[in-house]
Amino acid sequence: QGYHRASMLEQHIQQHFIDSADLQYQVSQEISEGIANAVYALLACVTSGNKVLCCGNGLSSAHAAQFAAMCVSGLDRERPELSALALDAGSLAHAQLGMSLPADVAYLALGRQVRALGQSGDVLMVVSVDGNDQALLHAVQAAHERDMSAVVLSGRTGGLLAEILSETDVLIRVPHDRATRVREVHQLVMHCLLDGIDTQLLGEEE
Repeated sequence: QGYHRASMLEQHIQQHFIDSADLQYQVSQEISEGIANAVYALLACVTSGNKVLCCGNGLSSAHAAQFAAMCVSGLDRERPELSALALDAGSLAHAQLGMSLPADVAYLALGRQVRALGQSGDVLMVVSVDGNDQALLHAVQAAHERDMSAVVLSGRTGGLLAEILSETDVLIRVPHDRATRVREVHQLVMHCLLDGIDTQLLGEEE
């Protein structure tokens, strides 16, 4: 019985790999153009001396922070550091007011950070599974005020974020309902973005 349970668990684990690979294969053609457009937008930003501001909501904020870190540290090969910064609205909001904040005040903090740090030519990188987080909507609106473009990684329908994007923004949407699967594709997309930038800057790898 123990062996049977183990093999059932292994099958369950293998199914995760199969489902994830299936989704990545299915969406690769659909989202590759958006990824390429995002590479060009990010490349234009960093090669002209501008910076990438990165933010996300929930678990996706960790993805945003990881993207900023990989811009600076590089992916697989040595290259000059790219100017990128992860935004953290929570600590900023608490530092400003010295107390725990009601949600309707806290969600404004991210937009305020974008207005404080963002300049024309910068890019705002946003990561969100459903695209409906109010703090991220405020951040994108603040980016537009600063004459910045946005690169948005989302899932499902793209949510409210998809509706407020301008012509110079880039939406990379993973059309899947399960948050875990969407985040797995987002991870791969970020690797593709950084590899695309490296390839444009350094040429194809030997």
